[in-house]
Amino acid sequence: MRSIVFTIANQKGGVGKTTTAVNLAAALADKKIHTLLIDLDPQANATSAVGVEKQEGMSLYGPLRGEGTALEKVVPTPYECLALIPSEEDLAAAEIEIATSENYLNKLRTVLKPVRDSGGYRAIIIDCPPSMGMLSMNSLAAADFLLIALQCEYLALEGLGQILRNVDRIRDAGVNGGLELGGVVMTMFDIRTNLSRQVVDEVKKHLPDKIFNAVIPRTVRLSEAPSFGKTIFAYDPLSPGAAAYKNLAKEVISRFKLKDPS
Repeated sequence: MRSIVFTIANQKGGVGKTTTAVNLAAALADKKIHTLLIDLDPQANATSAVGVEKQEGMSLYGPLRGEGTALEKVVPTPYECLALIPSEEDLAAAEIEIATSENYLNKLRTVLKPVRDSGGYRAIIIDCPPSMGMLSMNSLAAADFLLIALQCEYLALEGLGQILRNVDRIRDAGVNGGLELGGVVMTMFDIRTNLSRQVVDEVKKHLPDKIFNAVIPRTVRLSEAPSFGKTIFAYDPLSPGAAAYKNLAKEVISRFKLKDPS
């Protein structure tokens, strides 16, 4: 089956983007869906969150410069069916170097083509930097679907409009005419506040077919897990956060037909 590439992006930091990338990838892998997590953020938080040490020269920095291939950068993780292309600080230089190169928005798509063609992964999940720079724009150009992690606060709604405009720009420019909004994941939901419920209702009103039913709660356990180099399923499998990401994975599997019906 063909690989489906999801990019998880938001120009705002601290919205649960990396937490969502890591735990969605782990939840899909737990369902025996071969998944590749690509850490495209120079901070390398997704890399450490799955228990992999940062290694010099193992990010996509080289391949984006035409040195080596993406397949050479794939490393195993402690989790069955989950592989990783790690990040490192050098990737920050790619933001500048890509911008001055020819065909700059399609660099990542070209680099990932052999990975997709290999047939080794049903789902490829890209975790982007918290900005709409060259790396994030390249991830939009390389993806089939954008998944937006959106914090349950009103200011986040302004950011939602901005990122949707970037999707339109990518499509209108003919860079990736097939890019679609795959869905909005509401994160950091605080059951104690009316504000969280109001923000979810507002997104449902504007994007009723795109918002996922699974809502990710604001919990200490989700915040703690990365510091131990673990997904929420390894750190606290019975927590509300683990249950929420399992439910999100079920929706993603169903919505994008990630499993063979046979």
